[in-house]
Amino acid sequence: MQLPAHLRACISDATRFIELPDPVRLESGERLDNVVVAYRTWGDLGNASDRAVLICHALTGSADVEAWWPDIIGAGRAFDPAKDFIVCANILGSCYGTTGPVTPKPGAAGRYGAAFPAISVRDMVEVERALLDVLGIERLELVTGPSLGGMQALEWAAMYPERVGSIVPIGVGGRHSAWCIGISEAQRAAIEADPNWNGGDYSDDNPPRQGLAAARMMAVCTYRSWQSFDERFGRHKRDQALFEVQSYLRHQGEKINSRFDANTYMTLTRAMHTHDLGRGRGDYDEVLSRIRQPALVVSVSTDTLYPPHEQRALADGLPNSSHVLLECAHGHDGFLIETGELGELIARFRAAGHARTPLTAVS
Repeated sequence: MQLPAHLRACISDATRFIELPDPVRLESGERLDNVVVAYRTWGDLGNASDRAVLICHALTGSADVEAWWPDIIGAGRAFDPAKDFIVCANILGSCYGTTGPVTPKPGAAGRYGAAFPAISVRDMVEVERALLDVLGIERLELVTGPSLGGMQALEWAAMYPERVGSIVPIGVGGRHSAWCIGISEAQRAAIEADPNWNGGDYSDDNPPRQGLAAARMMAVCTYRSWQSFDERFGRHKRDQALFEVQSYLRHQGEKINSRFDANTYMTLTRAMHTHDLGRGRGDYDEVLSRIRQPALVVSVSTDTLYPPHEQRALADGLPNSSHVLLECAHGHDGFLIETGELGELIARFRAAGHARTPLTAVS
């Protein structure tokens, strides 16, 4: 796997890799050949016939669910490997093993880099669908994920309803808001302003570290809340020149450079802009009304990036859904922090025994 060394170090030894047997045709019309998918599984494949679960990760996540979503997988937890067969794939366009900007371009001497084609959330779902076909999984009891992962869960319900029994989208609406698009645009501008950006044609030795760090610092501010920052940092200082909150954000900027890639960040944030369940399908509200799987729509009470009123509106539009508010002071990232309570909500939803009826695609 010819990835930059700092990214190879982030991939779990338990991660598996598979090259899809067929090319992937993107929504844009472009074709990707030799697509490799990095994925992990938990549990016995024998459970997949009636208890297969797909977990979809967020923007900078990976297939290593335990690393970013602790207390969700395990004995007696929301997803139990003794009963379930659980899959999480690194998404198309990411940098943890699945084909994306950092992977070698077939027939070329180097990596895709900035030449990696534009992708959509629906393209990510198509790659996940192709992976499940290879694994022999015809039906998913449940698809879930937070943020960008929630976008995938919603698209799974719309694109392949006959294969999806229920969904749990977390911290996301049915379409990407102007607020989120604007925030991502500012982050990309920070990356592009880095002197090493060079139109995305940078080397492993001289990546746009300052730009990616600045983008991540902006993002972290939107992932948390006023209350969270005030309680954690207040006006405390690390030293005479530096407030604690400044030190924290700088540390987050350093961390992203040790585990992520700037072209990948650009690719995935642009892909998130495509999220709109009504796009190309007709009236948005009517499209929601045709997504009939049982759904648990979860909000974080202090989320300012995807505020709870978005999830309430989404749940109101889905005919077989309920909405629950996860009380947490820490903003959008609450789904990564209050994992015990979130896991209990998912477990209760599953235990309710929702009907699994054959459905047709939302076209």
